[in-house]
Parts: sequence; structure tokens; C-alpha cells
Amino acid sequence: MGIQRIESVTYGVDDLDECVRFFDDFGLFPVERTDEHAVFETLTGQTLHLDTLPGPLLPPPVESGPTLREVVWGVDTPEELDRLVAAVARDREVRESADGVHHTVDETGFGLGLTLARPKPVPVTPRPANAPGNVNRWNTALEAIERVRPLRMCHVALNIPKPGKEEAVAFYTERLGFRPTDVVEPMGVFMQAPGDQDQHTMLLCHRPDRAGVNHIAYEVPGFDDVIEGGNYMIEKGWREARRLGRHTVGSNVFRFVHAPCGGRVEYAADMDRVDESYETRHHETTPPHHIWTLRTNRDNEAS
Repeated sequence: MGIQRIESVTYGVDDLDECVRFFDDFGLFPVERTDEHAVFETLTGQTLHLDTLPGPLLPPPVESGPTLREVVWGVDTPEELDRLVAAVARDREVRESADGVHHTVDETGFGLGLTLARPKPVPVTPRPANAPGNVNRWNTALEAIERVRPLRMCHVALNIPKPGKEEAVAFYTERLGFRPTDVVEPMGVFMQAPGDQDQHTMLLCHRPDRAGVNHIAYEVPGFDDVIEGGNYMIEKGWREARRLGRHTVGSNVFRFVHAPCGGRVEYAADMDRVDESYETRHHETTPPHHIWTLRTNRDNEAS
């Protein structure tokens, strides 16, 4: 099938201590730490790399300041990996590192890697919910989730310039096998990796008309995790980027937090799953950002 998932991401950062504190609070698991480098892991085995001195296999940053330097995609078989490496190597250099990652660059200048996917199985048991005729919780009160632990990186959103946006999308669709699921003419293209079930694995967003990281989304088991994870980040002093809501494209419940490594990170749950029968939707105008978002009038009330 080809690309299954995001396997790892690398950020170039200035303040390693602050970034380590952020992702520890966010719920990822620390794996490695030096004075210049730190690695975190999701429950399904994807890795997040934070580097103050990114190595020579990575291209120059596409924007100033801390930012995303590379996305490595996990491929299902060695044969598919060889085929995809050959496809991208037609007109650009590809270099293999000792860990089996083939490093190159996409049309915008983001680092792009290809390697074998190594997913860890993580059984997920949703929190039992009750409704008339559908009772799943008897004689047991729910307790707070002590720590939210993201299951996986589920999608990456990259900002790209408007000039060359068709070529930027074509690189991923024609060479790497992604397929557009929602094409929003004024904003960008949502795409699904061939081995994924999520409505989108990637967004190339041309609305800002500049290159840079937009966000990376991390799936959590459910609605409560999105709320409690965001609340915990706020309690720890991090700044929320958008109020709790549910997206229109993808239908996932979301909560965004500004990240010191650049861009934002998203807690996400209950995203649409789609298969080959899902037909690409074309939008001449940008659909509403959300089905709903949290509203309150308490900010205007006397305390």
C-alpha cells in the first residue's frame, strides 16, 4: 500500500529545556536527552526529535525561528520503500542515514524522509458512556484522567506559498501516493496517505502564502482527553491557540496549543475514517472552520 503513517518529526529549536518541558506536559514519553538533543515517543512508537543543532542530512529551515525541519513517513514494505525512494530520487538527492531513513526535500523545502513503519499496537478502550437504551457504565462513577497520553501523530499541516502550490501537492500525490480528500480552493488541500484510514493525514495550506509549520495533530482516545489535556496544558502555563471545538473537515474534536518549537500542536479525537469509496470533495469557497466551538458569556460576568 505504501505510506502508512507519520514515523517521526524533527524540529530545530532554540530553547531545548522549554521544548522538553512542553512535550512532557503534553503527554509524550521521553526517550533520550543530551545537551543539544531530545527524543519523545507516542504510545504507538512514533518519535519526536528536538534539535538545537540539526544534522547535515536536513535541509535549511523554511522559516526563521524554531520550526519543523523534517517529517519522516513510515512505509509498509521494503519493496514499497525502494519504489518510493526511486520516485523521489528522479530529480533530487536522497541520502540514507545509518538508521535506515532516506532523507530528501519536498517542493517547498521541508525535509522529507522515508523509512519502514514500525508501529506498536495500542489497544484502546473508549470510556464507557450512557444513554437511554445504550448503557455502558453501571454502578461506577467516572474519574478524572490523571495524564493524557497521545496515541499517535495523526496528521501534519504545513503552510506553503501560493506560487507553485499545484506542484507542491503533485509531489505528494503523484510520487508518494497520497490522494486528495478535500480540496478547498481558497485555502489548501487535505490528503490521505495510502495506508491510512483518517480523512486526512496531511494538509498543505496555501492561504498564508508562506512556508512554515502550521500544526501537528495527536490523536487521543476520546473527547474527555481533548478537554482534560488542554486544561492541563493551560494549568502548566502554556497558551491555548484555539478554543475547544469540532472541525468541519474531518469532524474531529480539537484543541490547539502554541508550541515553543514552532507552530501549534493539536489534541484530536473522533476523526472521520474513510476508504477508497470516499470521493474527493471540491470546495470553491472555504467551509466553516468548525461545526461548533465552545462559547461562554462568563467572561463578561462579575466574579
